[in-house]
Amino acid sequence: MTDVELPEGSRVALLVPGSTSYVDLVLALLADGVFPVPLDPALTTAERDRILAPIAPDLAVTSQDEVEALLAPRRARTRSLPRGRPIHCTSGTTGTPKGVWSGLLAGPAAAALVAEERDLWGFDARDVNLVLSPLHHSAPLRFAMGTLLAGGRIVVRGNFDPVRVTEAIRVERPATMFCVPTHLQRLFAHWDEVGVPDLSSFRLVAHAGAPCPPAVKHRLLALFPEGSTWEFYGSTEGQFTACRSEEWLTRPGTVGRARRGRTLSTEDDGRIWCAVPAHARFTYLGAPEQTAAAWRDTPAGPAFSVGDVGLLDADGYLHLEGRRTDLIISGGVNVYPLEVENALREVAGVDDLAVFAVPDEHWGQRVCAAYVGTADPDDLAARAREVLAPAKRPKDYVVVTELPMTPTGKVRRDELAALLG
Repeated sequence: MTDVELPEGSRVALLVPGSTSYVDLVLALLADGVFPVPLDPALTTAERDRILAPIAPDLAVTSQDEVEALLAPRRARTRSLPRGRPIHCTSGTTGTPKGVWSGLLAGPAAAALVAEERDLWGFDARDVNLVLSPLHHSAPLRFAMGTLLAGGRIVVRGNFDPVRVTEAIRVERPATMFCVPTHLQRLFAHWDEVGVPDLSSFRLVAHAGAPCPPAVKHRLLALFPEGSTWEFYGSTEGQFTACRSEEWLTRPGTVGRARRGRTLSTEDDGRIWCAVPAHARFTYLGAPEQTAAAWRDTPAGPAFSVGDVGLLDADGYLHLEGRRTDLIISGGVNVYPLEVENALREVAGVDDLAVFAVPDEHWGQRVCAAYVGTADPDDLAARAREVLAPAKRPKDYVVVTELPMTPTGKVRRDELAALLG
């Protein structure tokens, strides 16, 4: 493994659990102009082969011993300037994941890529980043990389467990943490039983990946230090917005304004486009038609979309309405699940909620809702009648102990219909 030749532009599939050495290897490879491909080590052989076929990696790393062997001759370069982004793969909830390729960056563009994250999140040498999510996902890896490049350190405690996380907060005194709303819900439930740990060490708690229930958001604000909590909106392909929670209080439901260097716009149907600087552009490996569909020219420059739909207010704050791939068409009316979810999450006794569709012989698709909590379905129906047009009101409600989720905290809508048999 130490003798493996990896010239510039080579691709290395990483099929191992996350660790500090894992992030060090990602950084060292990128400093050499070699592109890591982080993947879930739990993938089956068939899944792995299907995802990697268009990426054509030059090497696959499948054990911690291989990580250490590949890292050993490169350890001096673990804090050097990365010359690109890892090749992350989109989540694949609607098909085979696609590799997101940003290419080898020249010096100024590579420096701009690092500076953009550091300027927004304030990474510095005093930071301790507590890693909660699997490091093969883009957001936790990006926060870990930014921390290490600034001279800080990271704490990786394996699969998320509220007991381990609480102990790590007590012992390691982290300054930063990226999480998804599901993490917060599980932590708060645990703290209700054992007490809230001292959270004063945190200067940054950023959440993304899924809509955050208002009750969870308010508790996040109440527990963590003032000014420390943020939400951002992005995708595997790129980042759109960032928003301090205090801004969210004045505009409930917003995911913030465009990040520096980006310009947001929407089409007549609400589809969101984001113009980005050169270092943030990408293609989908082996998918030229999908790449072409993801990009268009705008007055602000080349812009991409991942199919999400939203509204921009007069001050440039973005409110998400949903994703076109989630669109329900009921009686000829377009229904975005996120709009319905945002309306019904406000009902007392709803801890979380997801909207989905089932086939209907009269309406084409029937809007349904699954929720976690103690609320009465009649209360949900009453709320729907108050704030939603008839076609958007769920016709069926089902109570569940938990919603089916991806590892990144996104609802698996494709599994919800089975709840109604």
